Amino acid sequence: MSANIVFIGLGNMGLPMAQNLARAGLQVSGHDLVKSSVEKLVAAGGKTEADAMAAVTKADVVITMLPASRHVESIYLGENGILAHARAGALLLDCSTIAPDVARKVAAAAEAKGFTMLDAPVSGGTGGATAGTLTFMVGGSAEGFVAAQPYLQIMGKAIYHAGGSGSGQTVKMCNNMLLGIQMIGTAEALRLGMANGMDPKVLSEVMSKSSGRNWVLEVYNPCPGVMEAAPSSKNYAGGFGVDLMLKDLGLAVENALSTSSSVPMGALARNLYDIHSKSGAGGLDFSSIFNMLAKADGGHSQ
Repeated sequence: MSANIVFIGLGNMGLPMAQNLARAGLQVSGHDLVKSSVEKLVAAGGKTEADAMAAVTKADVVITMLPASRHVESIYLGENGILAHARAGALLLDCSTIAPDVARKVAAAAEAKGFTMLDAPVSGGTGGATAGTLTFMVGGSAEGFVAAQPYLQIMGKAIYHAGGSGSGQTVKMCNNMLLGIQMIGTAEALRLGMANGMDPKVLSEVMSKSSGRNWVLEVYNPCPGVMEAAPSSKNYAGGFGVDLMLKDLGLAVENALSTSSSVPMGALARNLYDIHSKSGAGGLDFSSIFNMLAKADGGHSQ
C-alpha cells in the first residue's frame, strides 16, 4: 500500500492518528495551525507542505480531524476547499465529531462531484489514538467503507459500518451523550462514598465488579490517584476536554430538539458541563467534573 495521504487537523487525537499512518510506512502530509504539531508528525516520518490545498491536489486519501461542524463545512465546501482541489478518485474521510446533518450535507456535495466520502468519528480517547486501538463509527457507502479499511485498520481495532452518510456521526453523538452522563454519575457515586469515609480505590474496585460497572470506572476514573494513567492523576491534563464534551452534548440536545426526542439526562449533563466550563475548566479533561462536585459535598473531598 503506497497511498499518498493528506491529514488535516493534528490536535490531541489527529496527531497520534497521523503518526500511526506515517509509522506504517505511508506517505502522510500533515497540516495544522499549530507548528509544533506538524513538527511532531515530521519527526514520526511524515512530511508537510506550505500549502495544504496544494498537497490535497496530489492526495489519494484526505483525512480531516477538526473541532466542529463549521470547520468541516469551511474546509470542504469553501472556494479554496478540499472539494475544489481534490483530484478525481480521491477518498475523503472526515473523522471529526460534527452534527449528522452537516455530515450528510458535505457528503452530498462531495458525491455530486464524484468523490467517495465517509464520516468516520472515533471513540477511545488519546490513549486509543496513540495505541492505534480506536473505535471507528463509519457512515457512507458500503464501497467506500471497504476502500477505507486499510487506513482505518492502522488507526483503530474496532471498525463499524453504521449505515449511510451521517450514521457515523449519529452513533458518535449517542455514545458521547451516554459517556457524559456516565462520567457525572460515576463522579457523584465516588464523592458520596468518600463523604462517608470510603477509600476511592476500594469503592471503584467494588463498583467495577458490580452492577454499576462502566467504562469510566474501568478505564478513566475521575478521582486523582485511583488510576495512574488517567488524566485525573495528571492534573486533568490532555485527554478529552470539557469544552469538547460540552460541544458533543450540545449536538445531542440540538438533534433531540430537531427529532422531537426526549433526552432529559443528556440535557442535564450538558448544563452541568456548561457550568463547569464557565468556571474556567474548559481546557481540562472532562473527568474534572469530579472537582466541580466537590463544591457541593460539604468539604468531604480527598
